[in-house]
Amino acid sequence: MTDAIQAAQEAVGANFDVARLMDVRQRTRRVIHDIAAGIAPGMTEAVGLDLARRILAEAGMQRGWHGVYVRFGANTLANYGHPSDPGLVLGDNDIFFIDIGPVWEKWEGDGGDTFVVGDDPDMHAAKRDVRVLFDRVHGRWRKERLTGEALYAYAAAEAKAMGWVLNLDMPGHRLSDFPHAAIHKGPLAGAPYSPSSGLWVLEIQIRHPTRPISAFYEDLMLDADA
Repeated sequence: MTDAIQAAQEAVGANFDVARLMDVRQRTRRVIHDIAAGIAPGMTEAVGLDLARRILAEAGMQRGWHGVYVRFGANTLANYGHPSDPGLVLGDNDIFFIDIGPVWEKWEGDGGDTFVVGDDPDMHAAKRDVRVLFDRVHGRWRKERLTGEALYAYAAAEAKAMGWVLNLDMPGHRLSDFPHAAIHKGPLAGAPYSPSSGLWVLEIQIRHPTRPISAFYEDLMLDADA
């Protein structure tokens, strides 16, 4: 029964092309860092969002499969799809993350990363540890082929041990030729099987236990570094 569920949830469309998905993945990562390079203290989140949309358009993105998110400061605590306070201004010591889901031609990208301005130690720790946690969870999957459910249980326990709280409302998802949602909309955290390489995005979002600080990182799960 589990094999049948996996086969259905990991189906791909007629345009599925691994090489093109890898190209789109790299383009997505580059654009995230191009956007981050243009964000500076004193900028409102609304201006940062406009910047992100302009850079994506200049990079040739014609549409996105999900909205463009640029979250500043306390807005980093907002869950996917929830509105931000667009008037929030990035401070001299602050944290922000970028989350984009561009579609180039027929293939989907998805990426998110966290950035810090200034020297706040908690913010720098969040930026560092969200990637450390991502790598630990990703590495556990590579080594032990845990199910999606087990991966997120491990991520939650590991985040707690590191002094953070894992946001389980950012539970990972499919990625494919556009639109993957025509095949499967469910979360990686709900998968009762070990996800296959190149088909799933691992999302990790952690928050500080007492301060309004959150960090986010996501990338495609792959058997080997690419």
